[in-house]
Amino acid sequence: MKIGQVATKSGLPAKTIRYYESIGLIDPAGRTSAGYRAYEDKDIQTLRFIQRARSLGFSISEVSALLTLWNDRNRASAQVKELARRHVEEMDRKISELQSMKDTLSELINKCQGDHRPDCPILNDFARLNAKKE
Repeated sequence: MKIGQVATKSGLPAKTIRYYESIGLIDPAGRTSAGYRAYEDKDIQTLRFIQRARSLGFSISEVSALLTLWNDRNRASAQVKELARRHVEEMDRKISELQSMKDTLSELINKCQGDHRPDCPILNDFARLNAKKE
């Protein structure tokens, strides 16, 4: 199969597939006599695996580790669970940071009159925080 067909079947753009090859996430495809990349059904399965893991927010390095575990039939599921658990912890940390940012910005929005006057608590707060760092 050529890269366009694999892109359609895997749900990933051809550019992304080439990128994954270039960084070693997937093995380079074989080549036809005309020089086109030639993929097999197992490549589509691997790309779908990657796409699903990426859609859940796993980093490239985490996906690489997951692929290694997926391909190792002697692996312990505890390894996979631990990697996924650490990922959820990181997601929780990011959610907490985002919630804090949202709360702060919401508070500033509530303080702003939003009228014709130039006074703006939002901009004043930004300027005040920058001045403290110097």
